[in-house]
Amino acid sequence: MGSTGVRRVVSRDQVLRGACRFFLRHGRVDMDALATSLAISRATLYRVVHSRDGLLADVLWALADRLLVRARQERTNGGVEGVLEVTRRFVADLRADGPFRAFLRGEPETAARVLFNAAGGVHRRAVTAQKEILLEVDGGPWSTAALDQVAFLYVRIVESTLYAELLGGAPLDPDLAETAARTILLRHR
Repeated sequence: MGSTGVRRVVSRDQVLRGACRFFLRHGRVDMDALATSLAISRATLYRVVHSRDGLLADVLWALADRLLVRARQERTNGGVEGVLEVTRRFVADLRADGPFRAFLRGEPETAARVLFNAAGGVHRRAVTAQKEILLEVDGGPWSTAALDQVAFLYVRIVESTLYAELLGGAPLDPDLAETAARTILLRHR
């Protein structure tokens, strides 16, 4: 509340835009600092977004979706090669993103929870986006059941490549991951 006792009303979109800006500057989302930057109380912030994990999931997806849209726009190949090209561009851009890398290093448990759990919704949104990309393939489409499974498996391969170390393993060979992804795409057409 301000000094006049008037409550400031803020929308979820305003909070998300502010959180994205904060994340890009700091590689994290600090709820107290975000509330201050939005000129609202912490209680108001939580009333709008409900949880930090949910807000982080929205921030991560908003930023990833921008990279994915750009990768799709820059695609020069069609068919399966086009799908793989989009993935290579997206993965390269995400790996080069300093704030995202800082978040993964600084909050690995939160990152795993937000990126992979159903409640976060990042994985679900990635599968939905991948289904759209697959539907753009010349010579498709897959049956509905196969499309869902192919998109799910494809996204898990990409996630394994991006987050192998976060998941407790060694980095994956990108060529091996692409071979696995290509096999999924070609086998289920």
